[in-house]
Amino acid sequence: MTTETTEQETPTPEPFGGLGQAARNVFNAENSVLVTFLAVALALVAGAILMVVSDTTTLDKASYFFASPGDFFSGAWHDISSGYSALFKGAIFDPATVNGTPSQFFGPITNTLLMATPLIFGGLAVSLAFRAGLFNIGGQGQLIIGAIFAAYVSFAWHLPIGLHVVAAVLAGALGGMLYGAVVGWLKSWRGAHEVIVTIMLNYVAFYLLGYLLNANGFHDPTKAGQAVSKPADPNARLPHLFGDSVNTDVGLVIALAATFATAWLLHRSKLGFEVRALGINPRAARIAGINVARTQILAMSFSGMLFGLVGVTQTLGTTNPNNNSLSPNIDAGLGFDAITVALLGRNRPWGIVAAALLFGAFNAGASVMQANAGLPVDIVNVVKAVIVIFVAAPRLVQEIFRLRARRASVATGGQA
Repeated sequence: MTTETTEQETPTPEPFGGLGQAARNVFNAENSVLVTFLAVALALVAGAILMVVSDTTTLDKASYFFASPGDFFSGAWHDISSGYSALFKGAIFDPATVNGTPSQFFGPITNTLLMATPLIFGGLAVSLAFRAGLFNIGGQGQLIIGAIFAAYVSFAWHLPIGLHVVAAVLAGALGGMLYGAVVGWLKSWRGAHEVIVTIMLNYVAFYLLGYLLNANGFHDPTKAGQAVSKPADPNARLPHLFGDSVNTDVGLVIALAATFATAWLLHRSKLGFEVRALGINPRAARIAGINVARTQILAMSFSGMLFGLVGVTQTLGTTNPNNNSLSPNIDAGLGFDAITVALLGRNRPWGIVAAALLFGAFNAGASVMQANAGLPVDIVNVVKAVIVIFVAAPRLVQEIFRLRARRASVATGGQA
């Protein structure tokens, strides 16, 4: 009788203790950083295609493509390289200004920071509401109310230098907070849906602004026939951050401080835990003893406060072209842009900062791209929209790049 001995096969250890598997795990659909990067890359490709098809000269060369393909590719490369080069020069750095003045040298990057500042506030505001399971689409209204409060304090009060700007900033934050608290109260105590309520309150704020801009005591009497408010007192304006020769103001510092505060609130405080628990499962949060009504009101209040700070930067910052006065278009669509920034930043505070910087760069470089390369600004808007589409639908990115659906387990010491 023969005895057969079966030997248990042991897996062959992977070189470097599983580092190869760990490296492969970077390229999977669960890696949000990778998916976001690929979404931006795909959007830039879409923008490049639009640059080519928007140039009639290049399209004329496509008519005889098979006879001379080099002409078409040369024209297409010129369109793409000149377009993105102008975008870079307007948003980051222009090599032609190396020997120029500080305002010329630092102008592009400071313009990007200036454009990104209100987007940071807005993205944080939308994200904070999202984390509580609320969709704050009323950023426009809260922004306008914050701007009204800040503008009134800036021209009606007369305070010492330093104190006046602090009072104006706090007034704008308070205005947005109160307007957001109304939404939270209607949601928690009357069951009104926050999307419907905030959309309606957007109209209330917009028409209230229109009334005030023509009302005695608020309207600038020197601007007859124009719907503008009185200009802000110089002491109430946000001071420049790097000197008067560049555009960036102290609003950037406040935005970064708000990012620190929001990150701490969400991940280091009891209220932040309650907000996140409410957003994950309201019923379980209620059973666990969390005061759902109180948490909803506070979440919407803080969200409105951050939108109020957007109104402060729009009114008292260096982006205001009307001598720091209010005008009907003070919101500049930032209430809705904030939603895309929050989505691109994955509702994470520092991810929102990165997304705001990217969109700020697009906004700062778009006008330079149009002036230098002759390409329409709408191309930049399409690029931003495509980024949001791919970020919102990561399955598309997964299928296009054939990414691994999930992370595989990493072997440790050769054992799974």
